Amino acid sequence: MNKIIVAATQMKCSTDIDENIDNAERLVKEAASQGAKIILLQELFETFYFCQMEKTEYFLFATELENNLAVQHFATIAKKLKVVIPVSFFERKNNAHYNTVAVIDADGSILGTYRKTHIPDGPGYEEKFYFNPGDTGFCVWKTRFATIGVGICWDQWFPECARCMALMGAEILFYPTAIGTEPQNPDYDSRQHWRRCIQGHSAANMMPVVVSNRTGIEKIDNSEITFYGSSFITDNKGKIIAEADKLSESVLLSKLDLDLQKKERVNWGIFRDRRPERYAPILTCDGVKHSL
Repeated sequence: MNKIIVAATQMKCSTDIDENIDNAERLVKEAASQGAKIILLQELFETFYFCQMEKTEYFLFATELENNLAVQHFATIAKKLKVVIPVSFFERKNNAHYNTVAVIDADGSILGTYRKTHIPDGPGYEEKFYFNPGDTGFCVWKTRFATIGVGICWDQWFPECARCMALMGAEILFYPTAIGTEPQNPDYDSRQHWRRCIQGHSAANMMPVVVSNRTGIEKIDNSEITFYGSSFITDNKGKIIAEADKLSESVLLSKLDLDLQKKERVNWGIFRDRRPERYAPILTCDGVKHSL
């Protein structure tokens, strides 16, 4: 059987980039010491969540792929520990800026990048100010240990993202995340809705999902978000099999049997019985086909 241990981490982030990278490395090493082969870090962990406010000076955090400190650092760590690490970073490419994940294989090589497709825009989550819509399309990579798909935060609310990665051959879905309270309505708690949505992707595609969210309180001027952690891993039917609390720095691990899960997907026939020719409305915004 093809069995693998996967890990999700969660931690607080500060204004000190070196400190954030060091903390992330410590969690990666802890996960690797317990047998994890693919280890997920949270979204934009190099910095505090700067997207709370629209500030031009925060564009200074953006780097080209080859110059990014976190990607360079974890390429070395991945090679040393012989693990796969998807690394989230703020990418600059010429005059464009992206919310990007670089997928680092167990030999330290970068298999490729995925640029976040769905960009949110709302109080406290002003990402459209910083990021161009991703142009890579959804991506799947054959790593040393498994074929994986990676979406980024807001992507995880869209079933199309998960389904496309599943159709492209993903065996496990990974979502680095930064989500918490709503600054304009701090009493509103989206945590359970967020979890159920992602669990649904797991159940509908019959594959495990690994989610890494940050924790802690972050404040910029008059905006404040309490990130609610709650990172988790599901089995291939949407059941949460490992989870963190809202506050603690955490390393979550689960052993997955990829061969057994593949067999179950085939037996259920959910991909055999699809009718893509009937799904035309999903290619529109309003569900209606319009002539040119």
